[in-house]
Formats: sequence, C-alpha cells, structure tokens
Amino acid sequence: MEFKDYYATLGVSKASSEKEIKQAFRKLARKYHPDVNPGDKQAEARFKEINEAYEVLGDPAKRKKYDELGANWRLYEQAEAQGGPNPFARQWSVNTGGGGGGFRTMTQEEMEELFGDTNPFSDFFTTFFGGETRQAPRGRARQRAGRDVEHEIELSLEDAYHGATRRLSLKHDGYARTVDVRIPAGVSDGSRVRVAGEGEHGAGGASSGDLYLRVRLTPHPQFERKGRDLYVKVPVPVVTAALGGEASVQTLSGKQVRLRVPPLTQNGQVFRLKGYGMPKIGHPEDKGDLYARIEAQLPTELTPAEREHWEAIAKLQGVTANKHSAA
Repeated sequence: MEFKDYYATLGVSKASSEKEIKQAFRKLARKYHPDVNPGDKQAEARFKEINEAYEVLGDPAKRKKYDELGANWRLYEQAEAQGGPNPFARQWSVNTGGGGGGFRTMTQEEMEELFGDTNPFSDFFTTFFGGETRQAPRGRARQRAGRDVEHEIELSLEDAYHGATRRLSLKHDGYARTVDVRIPAGVSDGSRVRVAGEGEHGAGGASSGDLYLRVRLTPHPQFERKGRDLYVKVPVPVVTAALGGEASVQTLSGKQVRLRVPPLTQNGQVFRLKGYGMPKIGHPEDKGDLYARIEAQLPTELTPAEREHWEAIAKLQGVTANKHSAA
C-alpha cells in the first residue's frame, strides 16, 4: 500500500493555512472536474485524488491525525499484516460530524453516483479512515445542493440596449414552471445572466442551484457593436460632403441626432458622438460612444441644369466630361 502525500496532491506545504488549502482545492477541482473534461480518464483519476486529499486536509481533526502519523504509516501496515493491534487505533478514530466549513468535498455517495465506483477512495484512505466522508449526522437526510442549469436566450440589440423581461418556461429535475427574468441593459453576446435559485432542486432541504442564461445577440441591420461602442453608416449627398452641412444620425435609443458635416468631408470619414453607445451593466447612465461613418451618395440622375453645373465643375478641375444629354 502506497503512502499518499496529500499536501503534494494539492500543491501546498505542510505549513499552509486552511484558507490556502481550500483555495488550492477549489482551483484544482474546477480544472479536473469530469463535467469540464468529459471522457478524460486521467482527469477523472486526478479529480478523485484531489477530492480525497481535501477530505483529509480540509478537516482539522483528520489533518491533525494525518500529520501525527507521518512517516510512521509503515508501522500501521506492518502491525496489520502481522495480525497485531493497530498502534494508532485510539488516535485514528474519525469524527464524521467534522466541519472544515464553507466548501465541502463530495460525499462517498456522490462520488459513487458520479463515477459508478463502489469505493472511490484509495486503499490508503480506506485503511486509515474507513472510507468515511463528511456526512450529515445520523437521523438527518443527506443534503445535496441542486445543480446549476444553463440555457441560451436570444436577444436583439435593442433588447440589450434597453434591457428586457422574458417569461421562460423551465422544465428540469421533473418540475415545470414559468419564470419572469429581467435582462439588464448592457449585456453583450456571450454574457451569462444569473437567476438565483431557479436551477435544479436540492436534496434533503439543501438550496436549489442557479439558472444561468447565456445571451446570444442577433445581428442588427444598421448598427455594429464593438464592446460598448456602436458604429453606424450615415448617407449624405455628395454636395453636403463637399460643401459641408448637416446630416441626421439614427441612434439605437430611437432618437435622431444632428451631425455637423464639415466641408470636404471624405467618403468613409468617421465622427464620434459621445454617450450614444451601449450602457454599462448596472450603470445605464454610463454609455459608450456612437461612431458615424460618412457615405457620400452620388445622384442617380441629373436634370439639365444640374448637369450644366457638374460640367462647369469638371471644366474648372480640368476633367473631360462625357457630352451627352441628361435623361
């Protein structure tokens, strides 16, 4: 039987505090969790090792006894092989009501449910701890928090700008219900909106999981979004671009804004309209900017008088105009 160095498993030292051990466990558990690594047997085995290590080091009583055993673990193994009394029998009694507090490891039943293994812990753990894990005291139902649930929700850019309320029909863990969800203004494509307590129900009176809505924004025919800024094309007559004037700019809020176009504005030139972009989540008054890109529009037909003026301009610029009658 191999001695298990639980400190090395979690990547901490023997002098590490309870907080440091808990942080190391959380980080590794998230990295190697089977839901994150489906079908990866190495990650599955690593997750079992991590869970077992924290089952001992995360419990002050078990950690103390593990530290007391130290390099003397072979004495226990030899005594057991010779059929003699356990030299650590008194000091290795297990407090199954122990705490650790705040962040618990999985119970043996949960490990078996996840991995389908009748004994998810190592021989070393089973020998010294009897395979016991932190469970509720006898006479009380075993508690297990409900799992989180994730759904995709489709929104228009206007919904993301103003915020929206959606009525969702949810059905999971055998329950069907209707939930009104408020989507805050400013969400972006890929944002996750948390709805507390609307996930799967917990067992034994434990809390329910949460519902996470993953936002997918549909493309907008007029506006392009980049972060909290918006971009829009503004068509203006070529005369306005050349001589200057004003153009009307549509904003996502529905308001029309007047844009001053300077003389000799080039096609594709961009102007910034401060505060007309997307709102910041939780601070709707704090908005990004709107960038207006000028698109100079040439006329599609000319009257005789208009053609005369264009020909005069061509003559001034030394350009040879095509001589034909206006349509």
